[in-house]
Amino acid sequence: MMTDVLSPRALMEKLIGFDTVSRNSNLPLIDWVLGYLKSHGIKAEKHVTDDGEKAGLWAHAGPWEPGGVVLNGHTDVVPVDGQAWVTDPFTVVEKDGKLYGRGTCDMKGFDALAIWAMVEAHTRGVSRPLQLALTWDEEVGCIGAAPLIASLADKFPRASDVIVGEPTMMETVTGHKGGVTYWVHVHGFEVHSSILHTGVSAVMEAAKLIDWANQMNAELGAATPQGMAAIFDPPYTNLHVGQISGGTAHNISAKDCEFGFGFRVVPGENPDDWRARFTAKVAEIEAGMKAIRPESSIEVREIFYLPPFAPTENNAAEALVRSLSGDNATHVVSYGSDASHFQAAGFATVLCGPGNIAMAHQPNEYITIAQFEEGQAFLNRLLDRLS
Repeated sequence: MMTDVLSPRALMEKLIGFDTVSRNSNLPLIDWVLGYLKSHGIKAEKHVTDDGEKAGLWAHAGPWEPGGVVLNGHTDVVPVDGQAWVTDPFTVVEKDGKLYGRGTCDMKGFDALAIWAMVEAHTRGVSRPLQLALTWDEEVGCIGAAPLIASLADKFPRASDVIVGEPTMMETVTGHKGGVTYWVHVHGFEVHSSILHTGVSAVMEAAKLIDWANQMNAELGAATPQGMAAIFDPPYTNLHVGQISGGTAHNISAKDCEFGFGFRVVPGENPDDWRARFTAKVAEIEAGMKAIRPESSIEVREIFYLPPFAPTENNAAEALVRSLSGDNATHVVSYGSDASHFQAAGFATVLCGPGNIAMAHQPNEYITIAQFEEGQAFLNRLLDRLS
């Protein structure tokens, strides 16, 4: 039995109502979308992770043939813990021309528009296919895109173009930085701070690696940008530490220190080269530690790896989006997205979606009604083109 056709606004309200903070399962949301699409006669399948906690979805509307357009969005959102929200983050609230709620901007607003467009494409009977790819755990490292593509993309006619609906204010974004992020655990050796030279302070050794990041940022920032890096802000790969913890007491050399260490890598540079430089620096610091106490060490665990999304010539997805939006300017961003994995899988890929990235992850996140409506108008023009 066919269910009612929901408006983009109603679809967004439904999606926001699912608490899909990345630490939680997104299965209830995916199962609802799967049921909604199938109730309208749209072929859709889900890919469930090995632990059964997360899932992605791929769907197809229009003729069963290759050459279609994929609309891509992620279903997870960042936490609201500790943020000063004045409304319920998981309920859409309209005020002063804005729609508030966690994910309205990043990026359940676009997800809702894409689901709406799929039903429209099926109802209108488009002559070129439209597909939908919803991923999981984008916010913690774009984890879901590659396995979703590997498991489901070939079960549907091969599409040619992918539009990733990250919030770009409907600008045509053709490149972004990649990333490599590690979790580092420095294992020191505790002694009284008065005889510090006989022990190994995990905190002070960690500081050497963190200071290397500062030195590299200063060196890279002072250099003349080369190649594609010149169009980014900042125009270089940057190194960052955002979390750290360690130590027992002020008068004891720290036994442990843990922190995250990440790279934002510009297109044109190989993240593997930064992996090698990081590994070499860790080995250098660890050798000095072991010379004092052989028991000490530095443990490194790679959290995620994302190749840069590089601007390319003759990008059919870019040409399509520019023809629909009228935007002919050059736009790149420094954040990462699932676009990297779609490009790596051989799809012509572009970023274009409603909302301002400045509102992403913020307390009282919102998308303006004007932007949401502009996103719908854009997809209407896409549907006209596909028809």
